[in-house]
Amino acid sequence: MNVKPLADRVIILPAPAEEKTIGGIIIPDTAKEKPLKGEVKAVGNGTKDEDMVLKVGDKVLYGKYSGTEIEIDGEKYLIMRQSDVLAVLG
Repeated sequence: MNVKPLADRVIILPAPAEEKTIGGIIIPDTAKEKPLKGEVKAVGNGTKDEDMVLKVGDKVLYGKYSGTEIEIDGEKYLIMRQSDVLAVLG
């Protein structure tokens, strides 16, 4: 990836939404729950007030409405502030 986020921002690849069926009916993509976890793909340098604690490869949880959706090389990512990340999965 040739995109470098600035300051305390991170780029996250969301986990794919799980496909659900109800009684043989496939739920369309628009009705699926937005995934709340993903993998950090790029990090900024942090700010003078806040060090960057996330690193590339971390699996994280984030808020349902966090971040801005961007598309890089045909892949959809989220870019958000480090403070929007709720937890790092172990």
